[in-house]
Amino acid sequence: MKSLFRMCQCVALVALVAGCQVEEAEQGVSNVDSSIKRIAIDGSSTVEPITARVAEKFGEQFSDVQVGLKVTGTGTGFKEMIAGRIDIANASRPIKDSEKADCEANGIEVVELKIAIDGLTVVVHPENDWVSAITVADLKKIWEPESKVVNWKDINPEWPDHKISLFGAGEESGTFDYFTEAINGKEDAITDNYSPSADDNVIASGVAGDKYAMGFFGYAYYEKNKDKLKALAISTGETTEGAVGPTPETIEAGDYKPLSRPLFIYAKKEALGRAEVEDFVRYYLNEGQAMVADAGYVSLSEAELATTKARFEEAIAK
Repeated sequence: MKSLFRMCQCVALVALVAGCQVEEAEQGVSNVDSSIKRIAIDGSSTVEPITARVAEKFGEQFSDVQVGLKVTGTGTGFKEMIAGRIDIANASRPIKDSEKADCEANGIEVVELKIAIDGLTVVVHPENDWVSAITVADLKKIWEPESKVVNWKDINPEWPDHKISLFGAGEESGTFDYFTEAINGKEDAITDNYSPSADDNVIASGVAGDKYAMGFFGYAYYEKNKDKLKALAISTGETTEGAVGPTPETIEAGDYKPLSRPLFIYAKKEALGRAEVEDFVRYYLNEGQAMVADAGYVSLSEAELATTKARFEEAIAK
């Protein structure tokens, strides 16, 4: 949690320099300036790089708005939404039926807004010279519950007789949910033999510091760390022939399977009735879309973006 706290502080400092007031959403804050309008956001570490950039630029035009941006994972973000403590949830997976039902039980209606496309990326150390591509079946052997794989040679006898150090998202993360379902065939199903973290920077550092490591996270964090990591191409076939690596082009085209995924923000409909929240979301879906690529993700097609905008306009019209 200390690393998450430092991350939020860094986001706050960057935004403050640019003129956007960003605070950490802590309970019991005193001496609050009542003239400042506040937007509370929590959730996905994958979506955070986009939202942080949008908040920074938004603040250059709306200096009277303070954005409280926290990074606790998609699942925790939805819990905060259910509890009525935030206005917007960053999410790297769609909301679950159970989460939506819990929102409705508390009188909370949420508006799903697709904002970008990501390619969940499997990474190894750059000095790993024995694997550049891997099949989904072999990934499952490594990551499935009760996995029998300990060393690299357990996958391929020509690979090193050395333990694979595994790093990945924790269970509070939408990345965890998506990876386990896409690779292991069941959400939440994963080996106990890995180091989980809600902080993608921790995962990147773990893999970068161990020649025999493997990890997974969103494409933006690979782009941010590609000088010290290597991304693996993925094959859905029986061999690695025709394996596809993650790039903006393969992710957008849907060729990077099965790890391409949509990213979302979920706005509380009641909060959209406040001018500052409506303005922020509108900015996100217009000027903010230019920041998707800057954050390392793939922008929506014109048709997909038009659908998202129409959903937003419909929500605020009611």
